[in-house]
Amino acid sequence: MPACGNNDLKSNAGEGAVLERHITDWNDAYTNGANIAGGDRFPGAWVKPALSYRERLSSIGRARLDIAYGAKPRNGLDLFLPATTPKGLVVFIHGGYWMALDKSFWSHLAAGAVDNGYAVAMPSYSLCPEVRIAEIVGEIGAAVTRASELVEGPVMLTGHSAGGHLASRMVSTTTPLAPSLQARIRNVVSISGIHDLRPLMATDMNGTLKLDEAEALSESPALLRPMANARITCWVGGGERGEFLRQNALLANIWTGLGATTNAVVESDRHHFSVIDGLADADHALTRTLLG
Repeated sequence: MPACGNNDLKSNAGEGAVLERHITDWNDAYTNGANIAGGDRFPGAWVKPALSYRERLSSIGRARLDIAYGAKPRNGLDLFLPATTPKGLVVFIHGGYWMALDKSFWSHLAAGAVDNGYAVAMPSYSLCPEVRIAEIVGEIGAAVTRASELVEGPVMLTGHSAGGHLASRMVSTTTPLAPSLQARIRNVVSISGIHDLRPLMATDMNGTLKLDEAEALSESPALLRPMANARITCWVGGGERGEFLRQNALLANIWTGLGATTNAVVESDRHHFSVIDGLADADHALTRTLLG
């Protein structure tokens, strides 16, 4: 799966990446905002463009908001539609370390796929500590299933940070998705994904996540086998924390050895919050890679 020929992209696991070899402060290793100039603007910087996009598509009858996929308060998804019959479905899964944010921050990122003729679903999900990560995996499975019932054709999955973990988790052999839906999945792009959960057990956030060894082992895509015919690109910003660069290379490396079609891309001059911007552009290499 090529990196689309963009000179600002570096493809293949580890190329161009400086990986940390010895970590003593795991909180710092997984802290993004404080290590990015102007990082305190996020996630607030996404609110206005997301709202504007939702309002615009709603005004022309191309947005279906708050579609229920389960019984819990946060079990809803937004569906954004192209001007003609969709060519297929993209599902974007948001980040926030499984304990923050919701679907309303990211609506504008649907634009790239929608402008290419695809429908885009964006679910919210219950957050830790109300639920555990394993339960969130089940909710995302239900969300992808519900969205796939609304749109025919191939399915592409993507997600950012914790959402990258959840997108990858959908194409492991222990996926909650039914075989018929698995067969429809054409491609996955995990953006700044966390694919091995074990390091998070050494962070303060684990007071909220409540990860233990058993759950980390059962819910880490890098410690699981990919489902048959899995295709995944692991995409990260060149300016991200060393742990995100390592986690990006990790899954692509391991799953290649387990039969998946994989690629790892390091996009230069992008940090943890700007690396997703390409999804809003129909012609950006990130969008083209996702749509396959």
